[in-house]
Amino acid sequence: MANALADETSPYLLQHRDNPVDWVTWSEAAFAEARRRDVLVFLSVGYSTCHWCHVMERESFEDEAIAAVMNEHFVCVKVDREERPDVDATYMAFVQATTGQGGWPMSVWLTPEGKPVVGGTYFPPQDRQGRPGFPRICTEIGRLWRDDRDKMEESAAKVMAHLRKESAAEAVVRGLPDPKVFGDFIDRCEAMFDPEWGGWGGAPKFPRPVLPRVLLQLAERFDGDEREACLQMVERTLRAMAAGGMHDQLGGGFHRYSVDRYWHVPHYEKMLYDQAQLALLYLEGWQATGEDEFRRVAEAVFEYVLRDLKDSGGAFHAAEDADSVESRAESGGPPASGEEKLEGAYWTWRGEEISERLDPESAAIFCAAFGVESGGNARPESDPHGELEGRNTLYRALDEPTLVERFGEDAPDQLAAARKTLLEARGGRPLPHRDDKLVTAWNGLMIAALARGARVLAREDLATAARGALEFLKRELWDGGRLWRSFRGRRGEVAAFPADHAFLISGIIEMAALEPDWLGWAIELQAALDRDWWSDERAGYLMRAELHGEPLLEIREDYDGAEPAANHVAAENLLKLAALTGNEAFGTRAEAILRGGARQLETQAFACPVLLGALDLKLRGVAKMELRGEPSEELASKLRERFLPRAVFTRSEGPGEVIECLGDACRPWTGSPG
Repeated sequence: MANALADETSPYLLQHRDNPVDWVTWSEAAFAEARRRDVLVFLSVGYSTCHWCHVMERESFEDEAIAAVMNEHFVCVKVDREERPDVDATYMAFVQATTGQGGWPMSVWLTPEGKPVVGGTYFPPQDRQGRPGFPRICTEIGRLWRDDRDKMEESAAKVMAHLRKESAAEAVVRGLPDPKVFGDFIDRCEAMFDPEWGGWGGAPKFPRPVLPRVLLQLAERFDGDEREACLQMVERTLRAMAAGGMHDQLGGGFHRYSVDRYWHVPHYEKMLYDQAQLALLYLEGWQATGEDEFRRVAEAVFEYVLRDLKDSGGAFHAAEDADSVESRAESGGPPASGEEKLEGAYWTWRGEEISERLDPESAAIFCAAFGVESGGNARPESDPHGELEGRNTLYRALDEPTLVERFGEDAPDQLAAARKTLLEARGGRPLPHRDDKLVTAWNGLMIAALARGARVLAREDLATAARGALEFLKRELWDGGRLWRSFRGRRGEVAAFPADHAFLISGIIEMAALEPDWLGWAIELQAALDRDWWSDERAGYLMRAELHGEPLLEIREDYDGAEPAANHVAAENLLKLAALTGNEAFGTRAEAILRGGARQLETQAFACPVLLGALDLKLRGVAKMELRGEPSEELASKLRERFLPRAVFTRSEGPGEVIECLGDACRPWTGSPG
């Protein structure tokens, strides 16, 4: 029989509805039941396209014996981190503080008051390599709660008090940072940069689009060596990512991250927020450098999103899974047992599959172009467990000039035809699971990318897609005074968080460049964000999970990682809203965020590049570009192709000109430098 998750809308929760574990959702009732039974709460947090979440489910949560241990000792609570980032962030802070690392699935044992006592991530089903197995851990924690409760409660209280003290430290409101932080940031980026393969740091290597986007902005700020350093790092990174296996060479879009430093073997899930940020990055890379390949990559991202992630209602699905069932006809061996899924099965290729679908010459060209090897092309360090044995992740091994030199002038056309054939063949495989919930924050990021793409590429289809998503969100997830987090068949029950407001406002600002009437909604959303989440003491927006009517932890998010921090995006938004509306109250609040983050900008700017970009906007000013009427095609083309990272755009009636306003000073914009 299904457990209590059967009536939920979250794909992740529904994946666990048939587990023998007596899962319930995060609620006051769950903790009341823990008090009634006098047991701990076991909190499991993950998301539906998480590979190791699937592994722990198969190994432990589907096992009758392990489930019986869990049900005996705990009230078991399952949370979708994408629906409840507040719960996730609260207990991730504990896991990282006590174990030195974090990740998903996240496993935390809590007192009935919500205080964490033990935490970790993935646990194996049996003792393995010196690590205790999950059922043994469950049994021991249950015993300790019965036999040594005072010690556990004392420890939990101390840890929670420490976390609250750390998170509640008042922001030191000081002057704005010295402009030397920009040069320090560039120096730090150069020190961390991988000159051979691009990107920053070693394996695993994440795209982290916020970093190269701000480097492009600083390249526009500086001349000379600083400018060249910024552009070289960005160009090298964008080329390497585009050529790598993290980039879907057939269908467009990007996988989550690369497990190696070569951008070759990815973690194969595809996230909407990555597509949105990378599309913007490649558009800006094209504008800043003139390299047409970057534009083509951005357009391929849009093609993928509109083809594979667009919901019938107009908004966009959250993600596609890394794991899927390998087609039995393609496995090269006996039929797979049951419905076991393999990571990358949908996205990778065996050599014989290619030979069966292409003529010999086309197959030779395709395999040479994309590094296909008969035994699979994953290096041992990229696939230490041999999971990709015999399979190939496509990456661009030969560029077009080399391909022409080796195979002749027709090689590019033959390669294009082969790609089309194999993309169609791939579409006939068992599809990976798609998380089809609609997350407000991530749709906000995608709307920003689509609206920017519509403006700089002169593509009405992208404007139509952005408009459709905005109309859906306003209709289904805005009640006139409150924004909501997610939708799947019906509106979710969780109100929106700071990121939902900030990312959606950023999308609306981009859309207002095409249709200025949207700007009124951005102002309403900003008022709701200020009302519900602003803290004068912390000089920023706080995310908080509540239990028993009290916040467990209040977190001022200040790290620009896979997603930018809501506070930092809000600072940019506020500066742009001030320029668009003339209301300096927006600028005053942006300055408060910058002053509250001054210490971090001076000591850890590499962790907060979006805030650094906002500081640049504050110091140099936001330029308001007003299109009055329809400018000439020559002027419009210059405006589309020019990289103007400090500009906001709007439209009005007029004689066909572009007026640039910086503060109170306005002048016609001609497209000439200076």
